[in-house]
Amino acid sequence: MIHAEISIYPIGTSSTSVSFYIAKGIDAIQEIEGIRYEINSMGTVLESEDIDKIYKAAKTIMEVVHNLGVNRVEVILKIDSRKDKQVKIEEKIESIKKQQSKNKI
Repeated sequence: MIHAEISIYPIGTSSTSVSFYIAKGIDAIQEIEGIRYEINSMGTVLESEDIDKIYKAAKTIMEVVHNLGVNRVEVILKIDSRKDKQVKIEEKIESIKKQQSKNKI
């Protein structure tokens, strides 16, 4: 399973808010088969069994933001590829929560 975190930063817009651009980018990847995503306050986590789907999603999001009139877009893409077992986004989060409860005083 491959997980990636993507963060998009439109540069040179008339506002400091970027939620409009992020929402439009996320809307555009809804139709990509074989990819799941989860948004968070600092980026979007992508999940797929195919790295090409991750790259396609990143490219699509970037192109959408450019097509909205943004001449410069910074994209940060962090990838975690795991071959030993299939772990979904929710399972990774649950594993962390279990560890937290074990360490409470």
